[in-house]
Amino acid sequence: MMMRLNKFIAHYSTYSRREADKVVQDGYVRVNGEIEENPATQVDEKADVIYVSGKLVSRQEKYTVIVYNKPKGELVTKSDPKGRRTIYDSLSKEFKHYIPVGRLDFASEGVLLLTDASHVATALMESDLERRYKIKIKGEVTSEMEHAMLNGMFIEDATAGGHSHSTITSMEFKPFLGYQIQKNAHNYSTLKVAISEGKNRELRRFFAHFDAEIADLKRISFAEIELNNLPEGKTRFLTRSEYSALFTFLKAEEKLAREMAGNKPKPKLKATFDKAKPAPKPRGDSKANRQGKGKGKGKK
Repeated sequence: MMMRLNKFIAHYSTYSRREADKVVQDGYVRVNGEIEENPATQVDEKADVIYVSGKLVSRQEKYTVIVYNKPKGELVTKSDPKGRRTIYDSLSKEFKHYIPVGRLDFASEGVLLLTDASHVATALMESDLERRYKIKIKGEVTSEMEHAMLNGMFIEDATAGGHSHSTITSMEFKPFLGYQIQKNAHNYSTLKVAISEGKNRELRRFFAHFDAEIADLKRISFAEIELNNLPEGKTRFLTRSEYSALFTFLKAEEKLAREMAGNKPKPKLKATFDKAKPAPKPRGDSKANRQGKGKGKGKK
């Protein structure tokens, strides 16, 4: 898989993206034995040999995935120029280099997956796996909303509900995978919805189109992964069955990629993880294991 050099370093080391830019520009990075000073250089994460300050940085074949119960008031980013709190202010030191699988905005909460392997993060982010949310909107759930949830829609001006700095204007919304209205009232309504993407404030833009602002948004599951009574601001490793399902999903994605490379027709993917037989107990996440020494808890 080809990726930018600075992104590769940030994904597979403790450097932030900005720090990765600096070490590259300052001449501390060698790619296949040659000094490389352009952070945007494309590298093959499987084939190229990359050293930073004489230390090998490489893709890990083993991986760990954690679930973080993100509270409101945290940004999903390494750092914020305005000094606002980020998820990495709450995460323990051993997870500082983990990559978030997608984002939840500042005012949203709930299930956020993080991993130490970029290929796992990419596969999950780009998948059509089901994401479930519990939302509270100002106003009633109208028949027009329900029609759009069932059939999808295209909005030429979808800026309402989006981030103020977003360059996205128009947006196509796929039909929701499902929805359940729990309360429908004039002041506030609550419902559970299931969608297959959730990018670029999709839900906030969707309901803003109907002049219904989202007051609360909580992601309650990603595929089959739920909080499982995880307290707010805390993390947990995937369970054995969750790792097993993830392993099956990633294998299917790799097979699909090979078939696509051979120009075979793309099969329809399910919206949830395929069930799989129990895998061996996940290995640990000790520092030694991340460096390829010893065993710990949570590795796959």
